[in-house]
Amino acid sequence: MPEHIKMPAIVPLVRYVADGVRTAFAYSFPIFASEDLSVYIDGARQISSFTIDGAGETAGGYVTFDAPPAEGAVVTLERFLSIERISDFIQGGDFSAQSINNELDYLVAALQQVARENDAMLRYDDHEAPAQVVLPHKAARAGKALGFDMDGHPVAVSLDGAMAAPDYTVSGAGGALRSMHHKFSDCISVKDFGALGDGLNDDTLAFQQALSAHQAIFVPAGSYLITDTIALREGQSLHGVGAASRLKCASNSFTALMLVGGFISVQSLAIDGGLNGVLLRGQDSACVQNALVDVQIIGAQNGLVLDGYTDTAKPCYWNSFTRVLVEQPTVNGVHLMRSGAGDTPNANRFYGVRVFSKGALTSGSGFYVEEGALNNAFVDCESNVNGASAQSCFRVGGGASNVMIVNLLCESNNLVSNLKLDAGSQDTFVMNLTATSDGAAIEDLSGGAYNAVNAGYPEKNTLRKTSITDLTAGLMRYETRYIDTAGSHDLDLSVSVNIVNAINGAITVNLPQAALENNGAVMTVKKVDQSDHIVTLDENGGDGADGIAVLLGEHNDYVTVISNGAAWYVIASNRAPGSTRYIDASGTVDIDMAVDTYLVSSYNGALITRLPPANAAEAIGRVITLKKTDPSSNAVTVTEQGGAGPDLSSQVLATQFDAITVVSNGAQWYVLSRYP
Repeated sequence: MPEHIKMPAIVPLVRYVADGVRTAFAYSFPIFASEDLSVYIDGARQISSFTIDGAGETAGGYVTFDAPPAEGAVVTLERFLSIERISDFIQGGDFSAQSINNELDYLVAALQQVARENDAMLRYDDHEAPAQVVLPHKAARAGKALGFDMDGHPVAVSLDGAMAAPDYTVSGAGGALRSMHHKFSDCISVKDFGALGDGLNDDTLAFQQALSAHQAIFVPAGSYLITDTIALREGQSLHGVGAASRLKCASNSFTALMLVGGFISVQSLAIDGGLNGVLLRGQDSACVQNALVDVQIIGAQNGLVLDGYTDTAKPCYWNSFTRVLVEQPTVNGVHLMRSGAGDTPNANRFYGVRVFSKGALTSGSGFYVEEGALNNAFVDCESNVNGASAQSCFRVGGGASNVMIVNLLCESNNLVSNLKLDAGSQDTFVMNLTATSDGAAIEDLSGGAYNAVNAGYPEKNTLRKTSITDLTAGLMRYETRYIDTAGSHDLDLSVSVNIVNAINGAITVNLPQAALENNGAVMTVKKVDQSDHIVTLDENGGDGADGIAVLLGEHNDYVTVISNGAAWYVIASNRAPGSTRYIDASGTVDIDMAVDTYLVSSYNGALITRLPPANAAEAIGRVITLKKTDPSSNAVTVTEQGGAGPDLSSQVLATQFDAITVVSNGAQWYVLSRYP
């Protein structure tokens, strides 16, 4: 069984004074994981540029910095645990000595942490009876100092005539009296912690110390040189006066601003350089509901990065970016991605975000949604990238779905794509795309997995599965497929009209099997060649349309079918099976041209069948057959309404099974055949 940590009687904190050379600092108390050790320089907690060794070891280990802390800086190493219990023992389960040892070790470590904190508190000596420990009431001590009476009990002491600070009262009705100390405490400036903002001296520590001590930090006008990442945690804010409040990265080897929690606000600042200008990721807690407003990022490798990181319980969701300008990025302007096994960045909002290369070479894209889901929305955004190096203005990666893009302006040249959809991307929606780059308006590698309205070229609108209650259309277009290879071909629902040329041999086209997902689908198959080869319409795994395989044998024969989700049905064809009508009458009957074959019985008396005029719309080009079916001697006479009849005369069918086939050329009826 592996050895568990032993918990020696030791204070879980150690301090050093740096000499400007040393990089490795030991800690002699055990930690369970590297996250349990907090590292400070002059009271400012550090989050990067060091490594921790020795986690899980009883004797402790080392913290090694990438660069030596400055001479005279105080380096503090503290074990700080979240006092919680996340394990449980199952009733009646196996008893594990290792598990109980680990639990007891953690309890002892938590007690040592509390004991160390208590050691730093003011307290009564063990050899005297404690005096009163309750402070005077708030109303009694307001505006006063803390003192002690003759018995050693705490009392409120007036500051009159001593060190009293001047008071402040705001003008206007209801203004409250406040001390100048409280008034000045309303706004904490990074300069209160020694920042110079001259662009020459390193102000990194001042930012770190300010954010370690307070939630809201003001950045006055100035150029603040930083040499390491400035991290903002849950609920903090950093705000300046606009582009005049500028963070200047000493190199592009580190991230300038990192938001590692939720409900953080960054406003009215400019950032020069950095590996990433601003990086959001759930490191300390869920990275949610953060806001960047009126921020300018210049010359960073990646301007704005949203990282799903490593923990699905700490996602990068619901963040908002308004009027953010990213200038001269060398890789990507805005990048949504995942560096570990965490969740994808989802449901983030970008309003008026602009990426502008200003001639700088950008190797990636203005916007790159590499991974993300659940409606990452980009509204009124702009991407202008250098066409000599960029991949695209806006790119949706294979790990992205449900990206919404509205009113996007793209600019570039040299065939750089305006909007690129990678294979694997799903359900991208684009509305009002202004595509002024020389490349494709929409370079689609997704296989059509997007919807577009007033976007793309030459088709401005691309809608997929859509339900419409009432539609008025000026022009309808259908996707078509041309098939001219002999053999069997499976059809799919991406194309509604299939043009088939069987000149090279018989062709069978198979409908997809009728199923719920193709309910309402309509497909047309038309034979366009004049060969004798048959085109057969069948169904994969089914009985075919109307329960049979439909044969198209003549030039321009066609059939249109519809699915109700359970079967295919013929709704239109010029070769419909059973196209006959039976007439049993006497006297005169007008032929209505509704079918191709009329079976006529004159058993009840002589019968005259009148064809419509040869120039009637329903007659032109039609071929029909009339056949006498009864054995009587009553004749069936075939004639024409207002005309002479087929071959300019009436045709008589005198005996049973006499038949005649006629055709109209629009001017006259002609006999094609007679029997006998």
